[in-house]
Amino acid sequence: QVQLMESGGGSVQAGGSLRLSCAASGYTYTNGCMGWFRQAPGKEREGVAAIYTGSGGAYYSDSVKGRFTISQDNAKNTIYLQMNSLKPEDTAMYYCAAAGASWYCSQGIHSYHFNYWGQGTQVTVSS
Repeated sequence: QVQLMESGGGSVQAGGSLRLSCAASGYTYTNGCMGWFRQAPGKEREGVAAIYTGSGGAYYSDSVKGRFTISQDNAKNTIYLQMNSLKPEDTAMYYCAAAGASWYCSQGIHSYHFNYWGQGTQVTVSS
């Protein structure tokens, strides 16, 4: 059974930074695709970043490129999302997700490629 546990959300002022963590268990971590999504109230879920857990190759949405960095620690089966230069529009519930196959990472960061989801962690950025 795949389980994903996020941590690291919180409140920060605009321009600040936060780092989210997602620990995976029961997932074929060495050859997979994991990602981060976010959903603000009244908006659709948006793909933010994805990473090949084997090679570390990463993909980003245009809205976060240059500000957010996705990374991994293979020894801990954990991925991270370092968020810098945060803006009020980054405020959302952030979800960690894992795809059923590694090649989905190259197909765009779409929620329908991801089978497994964490419970989410709230990020609030004030102006």
